[in-house]
Amino acid sequence: MTVRHGDPFAGIPGRRIFAAVPLPTEARQRVESLVAEVRASADPGEREVRWVRLDGLHVTLRFIGPTLDGRIPAAVEAIEAAAAGVACFSVGLSGAGAFPGPIRPRALWVGIETGATELTELTRDLDRELTLRGWPTEERPFRPHLTLARSDGVGTGTRTAARLVEAAAELDVRWTVDRLVLYESLTGGGPARYVPLAEAALRSVEPRS
Repeated sequence: MTVRHGDPFAGIPGRRIFAAVPLPTEARQRVESLVAEVRASADPGEREVRWVRLDGLHVTLRFIGPTLDGRIPAAVEAIEAAAAGVACFSVGLSGAGAFPGPIRPRALWVGIETGATELTELTRDLDRELTLRGWPTEERPFRPHLTLARSDGVGTGTRTAARLVEAAAELDVRWTVDRLVLYESLTGGGPARYVPLAEAALRSVEPRS
């Protein structure tokens, strides 16, 4: 396993897994266009922030962490149980920002307006199912967002964040969340790659009679 600077999980055995909601093709392409606009507006020769792989865009609900192969089935059971209790719902991306703030940001993101409550409830259900299967309770509050870049240690991060906020001011991307996916994060050789290990369908919305 490649050890990254400041990696809190360096040396811990297991596959790095997490649960997330994937973006469908049309929504992903809209976000790709936004990122392309932001990158094109940079000063020539400016050092870039570390953009995520856009072919695997997702909204992370819970980073589960390094997990041995024998525990993967239990994680799959957890996402299946969480998904079974939630009906499909709409999510809308709108606006952008940075964590912890616009000055010396560590991460750049697009905001979630529509569907934030439903994503929070799905995350709560997932945390409960994981806890029932032996994982520790997640203590950090869930803040719905779509991460686009890591900017810690990059001096141009503040300017990039400002351009992203400006470019996303009128952003309106919507889709229906219909499944929860368990991914493995593969690091090394550039941005992390996200490989789906399993997925669980949310309940279909019953048509009104």
